[in-house]
Amino acid sequence: MIAALGVARRGLGRVWPNPAVGCVIVRDGRVVARGWTREGGRPHAETEALRRAGDLAAGSTAYVTLEPCAHHGETPPCCEALARAGVERTVIACLDPDPRVDGAGAGALRAAGIAVDVGVRADAARELNAGYFLRAAEGRPLVTLKLASSVDGRIATRTGHSRWITGEAARAQAHALRARHDAILVGAGTVIADDPRLTCRLPGLEKRSPTRIVVDGRLSFPLTARVVASALTVPTWVITLPDADAGRRKALADSGVEIVEAAPDSAGRPDLRQAMKGLGSLGLTRILVEGGGRVAGSLIRDGLVDRVVWFRAPSLLGGDGAPAIAGFGVETVAGAPALRRVESTAVGGDVMESYVVERPFDAGGRDPERA
Repeated sequence: MIAALGVARRGLGRVWPNPAVGCVIVRDGRVVARGWTREGGRPHAETEALRRAGDLAAGSTAYVTLEPCAHHGETPPCCEALARAGVERTVIACLDPDPRVDGAGAGALRAAGIAVDVGVRADAARELNAGYFLRAAEGRPLVTLKLASSVDGRIATRTGHSRWITGEAARAQAHALRARHDAILVGAGTVIADDPRLTCRLPGLEKRSPTRIVVDGRLSFPLTARVVASALTVPTWVITLPDADAGRRKALADSGVEIVEAAPDSAGRPDLRQAMKGLGSLGLTRILVEGGGRVAGSLIRDGLVDRVVWFRAPSLLGGDGAPAIAGFGVETVAGAPALRRVESTAVGGDVMESYVVERPFDAGGRDPERA
């Protein structure tokens, strides 16, 4: 199952709206085939592994990171494919939350005379596809906030200068993160200030650039921006208000940009909770947020950040520098988001820290010592 989880990761960022699944087929104590979900979600991992195994699949055990599908969609059910191939036993990490599957896959396998075990490395499998599970439960994708700052949490000097705070190795890791996500999201301020490409530029992974999303309620960023100029080759979406300028909307659409509407929040900006639900309905499961501080603060305030990856450079920019996260209304320590660090590693001269958000921001949180 560890090997199946390993090959499943190859699909991250490429298979949405489907989950990234891995399958390893073992016969007589020997691995005879591996398969993983391919780009766009088809073919499925089981189908790929069975194709590679050929006649060796008969009498084998299939290790699958997510319950095989039991419904007819664009392809026949994987349960039927496993049965036709003569697989004798299937080991499943966890059940699929899709109501069309959710236990039906395991049941169909048993009905076909295949022995089934469920629950091997279940936590690791759910974490691998945490975005898929979250979209099934709450209708929105998993959001990872990526930050690159000085030790004192600044992303630019007081003059706005920011290139480069972190080193080359950290920037390469950031591009690898892009390749593993369905989409990358920034605010209009980042596009105006930096004119980024928001693509994956690691050698060999250039084709794994995620969908680019810009939050811009008034469509204020230049139509000459790089994300617009390349929208016909790299999918680019803009989240904006329903009453945004019609002329600019048309110009963006003519350039290949897809417009995603979100109603205004209390501040007159696109409601990010509604926007995330909309992105989930479009099939996204994993979004990487890269900036800027205002977008980061807004997402944290709305309880929409699930993971944090923070690159810290060994430098100090001072309190007059631009903060990595804008204020979002913390009044007490009890109300602040609680994070659990899951990894900390040196990346060149910088440090990369990864966190899981265990308790979101609570605007009504009270200090227990003063309650």
